[in-house]
Amino acid sequence: MVDYVEKLIIFICTPIYVFLILGEIILSNWHNRKLYSVGDTIQNLYLMIANMGIDVLMRGITLFVLLSFFDLRFITWDTHSWYYWLLLFFAEDFIFYWIHRIDHMVRFFWAIHVTHHSSERFNLTTGFRSSVFQPVYRFIWFIPLVFLGFEPFDIFIMYSITQTYGILVHTKAIKKMGILEHFLVTPSHHRVHHASNVEYLDKNMGMILIVWDRLFGTFQAEIEELPIQFGLYEKQITQNPANVVFHEWVAIYKDVRKTKGLKNKWLYITKPPGWSHDGSTMTSKELRNQLKQAQND
Repeated sequence: MVDYVEKLIIFICTPIYVFLILGEIILSNWHNRKLYSVGDTIQNLYLMIANMGIDVLMRGITLFVLLSFFDLRFITWDTHSWYYWLLLFFAEDFIFYWIHRIDHMVRFFWAIHVTHHSSERFNLTTGFRSSVFQPVYRFIWFIPLVFLGFEPFDIFIMYSITQTYGILVHTKAIKKMGILEHFLVTPSHHRVHHASNVEYLDKNMGMILIVWDRLFGTFQAEIEELPIQFGLYEKQITQNPANVVFHEWVAIYKDVRKTKGLKNKWLYITKPPGWSHDGSTMTSKELRNQLKQAQND
């Protein structure tokens, strides 16, 4: 059943994606905005295919684990009711917020997620620039949902639906969306998320609802006077396929190898990106504090 529904979602969404991407390319060229490049677009598609391949390979393990925990569920729902699907939507969007936030705040997970942020361009195909190895561990964060009685197949379906929206917010074509800015993740909010400006780092983690960011202190509106710079903070990487996927793992290895003491070696893996034992590099929080101090002086 879940395979059929996922294939149906792909069947419906693919022509929509193609139409919108072609439209964005035409508008980009018409206004000479240079939002696309052939190399960057091919890179995005390569990363999507790699992610999908690992997702297919992991599907059996994922189902086995989630179905095993489903037998230990605390609650049993009427899965045909409207409120079951509504609650699943809110619960899964909430879980995704924390998955995404951990991806940004723990360097081990950032090494996987960083591929999604590694492009200096921002367009609809950036949404397909997947974190290649995320399917290896993503299902772990869904275990609380099966404990709460949500069926694994339904979790997959809802994830596919919400991912569809998550792809569509990767665009510069839409500026602001009025009242929707208050409770939805909009293209404006997600541009902030992909920015490398210090003021914007590690902000707006939500998939569909921006309310989680507002509640947990990670919200940042797009500032009109602060043009967004896309890509990685103070870092340009060689855009060959292997380097895009593995460059942060190489950087972690080098930091761990050159550092003395097991504690510091461990912290280079588990602390936020930018952490260093000697202060030679800084986390996004430290960078913002430094910027505020400089502005106050």
